[in-house]
Amino acid sequence: MERRRRRAEPQSCLPGDTALAGLLVAVLLGVWGAQALEMSVGKIPFLEAVNGSTVLLPCTYASCIGIKNLYFRWQFNDNGTMLKVCDSVITEEGAKPDVKIYRERVEFVGDSKTNNISILLHNITFEDDGQYTCFGRNPKEKGKNHSAIFTLSVVDELKVVDNTLTIIIVSAVGGAIGLLVAFMLTKNFVLFVMAKIEEKNKECLVSSSGIDNTENGLSGSKADSKATPKKA
Repeated sequence: MERRRRRAEPQSCLPGDTALAGLLVAVLLGVWGAQALEMSVGKIPFLEAVNGSTVLLPCTYASCIGIKNLYFRWQFNDNGTMLKVCDSVITEEGAKPDVKIYRERVEFVGDSKTNNISILLHNITFEDDGQYTCFGRNPKEKGKNHSAIFTLSVVDELKVVDNTLTIIIVSAVGGAIGLLVAFMLTKNFVLFVMAKIEEKNKECLVSSSGIDNTENGLSGSKADSKATPKKA
């Protein structure tokens, strides 16, 4: 029996379709990421404070698509148990939230006009030591949750930083730079003096050459001033 040759089935997509689809997905993800709500507790998300002092727990939010009924909450991690510190809803951009406080010595100091939802902890104790989470949810993003963590360390007294090594290093570097500057100044001074001496030596050589010519009776010397003998 003759074997029938199977025809190659045409491919369902062009060679560049896969790359184009990947690019579109990346663009869509980038646009979605830009629209997402962002919570931030600053560039330094930790603080060491003395027992009995008042500290600020900073937090701000941002969203490229705006907010509508933004829910935010501060919570404290008490050995794995998340305890509410305060929460509220910001109905729209710039609207003042009605904040509920769930712990003592807590004060809300944020301002929705500047996207600020920071809080103050007054007269802190060692029980306040731990992690605080600033949580936010924007209904425009279909229920996505966002958060940022701030760590507070409560101590009896702040540690005194020993700057001895730093001072030694700075002094050594400064001394080396000073020596280099002194060397360059001395070098330039020596070169200047040598240049002046060389210039003076040249002047002496020129003067000496004129004196020698006079003594040897060359042009310009007294020998030229003798009278020409008369013919007999």
